[in-house]
Amino acid sequence: MKSSRLLVVTALLALAACSGTPRPIVDTKGVDMNQYHQDMAECQRYAEEVDVAGGVARGAGLGAVVGGAVGAVTGSGTEGAATGAITGGATSGIKNDRDRERVAKNCMRGRGYRVLN
Repeated sequence: MKSSRLLVVTALLALAACSGTPRPIVDTKGVDMNQYHQDMAECQRYAEEVDVAGGVARGAGLGAVVGGAVGAVTGSGTEGAATGAITGGATSGIKNDRDRERVAKNCMRGRGYRVLN
């Protein structure tokens, strides 16, 4: 049971780290800062269209099914499902957060900025 609590805490910390707004690091030398702020805001809005919460829910559901199946074979179906849900949800959240970050960076690159990260 302690391992389940540890997994829950680990997953929640991982998901908390995913909750920020993507902010590419851009070389602003010679850049019109008013235009930069407008472009950054627009690119962040595009990035927010990536559904992190929905991805977490889908990953948790799939993880629960897989974990439950594995747990049923090993004799601990409920714990397996819980572990699978946590792992699947956290993994999907991290992936979707990376997708969100990639959208923001690609948007800024597409507008001619030199993205450093």
